[in-house]
Amino acid sequence: MSTSSRSNVYAHVTNAIIQMIDKAPAVWRMPWHHAGVDVVRPTNISSGNAYRGINTVSLWAAALAHGYSSGVWGTYRQWQALGLQVRTREQSSIGVFWKQTSTCARGDHDDSDPDAGGHRRHFARSFSLFNAEQVEGYEHEPAAILPESERLASAENFIAQLGIDTVFGSPNAYYHVVEDRIHMPDFNAFDDAPAFYATHIHECAHASGAGHRLDRNFSAKFTQHALAMEEATAELAAAFLLADLGIAHEPRSDHAAYIASWLQLFNTDNRAIFIAASKAQTAADWMHAQQVKRCERSTRAAPDSAINQNAPH
Repeated sequence: MSTSSRSNVYAHVTNAIIQMIDKAPAVWRMPWHHAGVDVVRPTNISSGNAYRGINTVSLWAAALAHGYSSGVWGTYRQWQALGLQVRTREQSSIGVFWKQTSTCARGDHDDSDPDAGGHRRHFARSFSLFNAEQVEGYEHEPAAILPESERLASAENFIAQLGIDTVFGSPNAYYHVVEDRIHMPDFNAFDDAPAFYATHIHECAHASGAGHRLDRNFSAKFTQHALAMEEATAELAAAFLLADLGIAHEPRSDHAAYIASWLQLFNTDNRAIFIAASKAQTAADWMHAQQVKRCERSTRAAPDSAINQNAPH
């Protein structure tokens, strides 16, 4: 694939997202906002695995643009392998995969691989995907939805397992870098419980970038757009995690202040959304990993007698 063709992958995906932002209504709904219970990570029909990083954002945007309610996607051949047929004249949506090379020319590579987690040389390449609603005869039984009380309890526990210091009573929600502390308004300052947890997880996403955690810093590469990149990253990380937890990710009152900066950023650099999605996926992965680590530490610390007493009978 030529450099020009690779650039077209970035341009196509970025332009699609820009168009969705441009069409956003007065409430500033972005392509990555969702209702929680009826939107999950896009998943592949063949493997059953969830798409990650930029593919999550791109496929959410495609579903929103075309009115698809299903989150199941597959290539033409994957649907055929199941004995199913994509309907005639259906248009595909773009998926992105990453090809690694060790012989590319200087400056002719990309470090925005959503799953790389480091500075390896990768090229973005596109492939065609079709949503389940474009396929004749596909029937999917939706997964059972947990009651909201259980989903909110899971979100509360998820945040607690991160071990990030939080104080309440602040007039605004923000992460204080020097203090390494999240400041949050009290619970009753929010319209509802999902809004509270969505905001808290957004601030946790900011905290994940601290030097002793993921050491995320956009100032060198993006200079005047560094704040916009960090906000986009925290927004996407929160969207990914809230979808995983089944919690709604609705527009916040401060989103309007970032719309112009996001549009300027994405129009200036068509790889910016790829990098933001990559960093957001890394943040989400780190936050999920803390759940396992703290559970393991708790198990190792507990005496055998305590573990046996808590075991199911």
